[in-house]
Amino acid sequence: MSEPRAVTAAAGPRRWGYLAEFDSVDALLAAVEKVRDAGLVRFDAYAPFPVHGLDESMGLRTSRLPLVVLGGGIAGAAAALVMQWWMNAFDYRYIISGKPFFGLPVAIPITFELTILLAAVGGFLGLWVANRLPELYHPVFASARFRARATTDSFFVAVQADDPKFDAAGTRLLLEVAGARQVEEVEDE
Repeated sequence: MSEPRAVTAAAGPRRWGYLAEFDSVDALLAAVEKVRDAGLVRFDAYAPFPVHGLDESMGLRTSRLPLVVLGGGIAGAAAALVMQWWMNAFDYRYIISGKPFFGLPVAIPITFELTILLAAVGGFLGLWVANRLPELYHPVFASARFRARATTDSFFVAVQADDPKFDAAGTRLLLEVAGARQVEEVEDE
C-alpha cells in the first residue's frame, strides 16, 4: 500500500510590494526622500524623463561605470601597443629604409581606435551588468496604470515587500502621506 499524501492548495500570487503614483517631479522627489528617511532601502523610482537630483534623493552611491570604461580604455591601449610592437618588432620584421621596427608615432592611430572601441564595449557591457539587463519581466509591469502612464506623464515609486523595514499598513500610509495620487498593491506571480 502506498502512504497517504497531504493535499496542498496551490500557492497564489504573493505580495511583491506597493506602487505609488505621483503628479509631479517635486512630489516624486519629496516622496522618495520620505521613503529613504523611513529607512526603506528596496525601492525604485520611475519617471518618463531624467529627473535631476533623483539619485541624491534616493541616496544612491556614485556609479562605478566610469572605472569600467577607464579599464576598457587602458586595456585597449595596452593591447594595441603590444600587438603592434609584437607584429613589427618580432613576428614580421621588415626593414624599410632603415626605419625602426617599432615607432610610437606610427602606432597612435590604431592605439586610439582600439582604446575607444574597448572603452565603449566595456561601458556598454558594464551598463547591462549594473542594471541587470535584459529584464524581460518585472512585477510592476502587471499594473495597468504603470504600463499606460510611466512613459508619458506620471511618476511612480515602487517599494518592495522584502525590504527589512517593510510594514504593509505603515508603508501604504507613508506613501499616501507623501502625496501619492494612488497606491496599489503589486503581486508577484
